[in-house]
Amino acid sequence: MKTILLMEDDAGMREATAELLERAGYGVHAAPNGQVGLALALAHPPDLVLCNVLLPVLDGYGVLAHFTQHPRLAGVPFIFLTAQADPADQRRAMALGADDYLTRPLAEAELLGAIAGRLARFRHLQSDHDLAATGGLGEFLADARATARLDHLAGDRKAHPVRKKQDVYLEGDEATRAYFVQSGRVKTVKATAAGKELITCLYGPGEFFGYLPLLEHTPHRDSAVALDDAELVYISQDDFTLLLHHAEVGPQFMRLLAGRVSAREQQLLHMAYHSIRRRVADVLLHLHEQAGGLPTTAIQVAREDLAALVGTTPESLTRTLSEFRQDGLLELTPKAVRLLEPEKLRHAPW
Repeated sequence: MKTILLMEDDAGMREATAELLERAGYGVHAAPNGQVGLALALAHPPDLVLCNVLLPVLDGYGVLAHFTQHPRLAGVPFIFLTAQADPADQRRAMALGADDYLTRPLAEAELLGAIAGRLARFRHLQSDHDLAATGGLGEFLADARATARLDHLAGDRKAHPVRKKQDVYLEGDEATRAYFVQSGRVKTVKATAAGKELITCLYGPGEFFGYLPLLEHTPHRDSAVALDDAELVYISQDDFTLLLHHAEVGPQFMRLLAGRVSAREQQLLHMAYHSIRRRVADVLLHLHEQAGGLPTTAIQVAREDLAALVGTTPESLTRTLSEFRQDGLLELTPKAVRLLEPEKLRHAPW
C-alpha cells in the first residue's frame, strides 16, 4: 500500500481529503502543520506528499526546502494542494522543486489522477537500492555493472577510510572524482588569508560532495576535511557522468543538488541579515535535525567548527551558547550540545 503524507491546517479539509485517499486505497499520515509533517516524514518516509502552502509553524515552502535537502526525502513526489491560485506562487513552488501545483476547488478524480500519475512516474525512476544505507551506493554500482545497466563503470567501489582531520582535497586542487560518504562526516571550508575558516557545508552518510567542479570543469573552490573518522566511496569523473544520466540515480542526485544550492543561498542570506543569536539557533536546529531530531539527540561538533558554520568567532559563539543555556534552551558539555527546547529556539524572536 502506498502511503501519502497530507499536510493541511484546516481540520475539515484534512479529514475530508484523508477519507478520500483512504477510500482510494492509500495509507494516510496527516499533519496539521509543516513541523509535525516533517517529523512524520523523517520517521516514516512517505511515497508522496500533499501539502498546503499556508501552513502554520513551518509553511509549505519550508517543508519542501527540507525535503530537497534531505537524502532520504529528496526523491519523494511533492504536490502542493492549495487555494493560492496566484501564478507567482505556482512559479515559486515549481522553482523550489515541487512536482505539481493543484489549486482548489478541484474534482476528486482530478486529484486522484494527479497522485496516480506522479506515483507511476517516480516508480520508473526509483532505485531498488537505498543510497544512504551502509553499502547502498556500492551495492547499486555492483548490481548495475553485473546486469549491464551501467556496464562501463570501472574499478571497485570499496569505501576508503579517512582519518579525523585528514584532508580529502584542498582548494585549488584539480577535480578528478566525486565523493560519497559511507560513514562519518566531512566538512567543506573556505579560509581567509589570515587563516579564518567558514564551513560551507557538512556532509553525512548518504550524501555526495566534491561534484560541482566536475560539472563546471574547474579546480576545487574549497577544501574538504574529515570531521570524524569516515569512509568515502570515490567515483571517477567518467563514472560520475554516467550516474548523472542514469534513470535511477540521476533524478535523485539532481534533486539533492538543487537542495544543496538552495541551502547555500539561505546560508549566505542568513549571514548577511540575521543576528548572531538567530544564526547560532538556525545552525543548532539544522544539526539537531541532521542527527535525528529526537529529544535525546546530542550534537557532537567542536566549538571551532560550530563557529565556522555560523560565521563568527569562537568567543562570540561561546557567549551565545551560554545565554541559551541560561535560558534553559540547551545543555552543554565539553564535546556536545543537546537541545532541551528546540521549538522555543526555533520560534524565539531574535
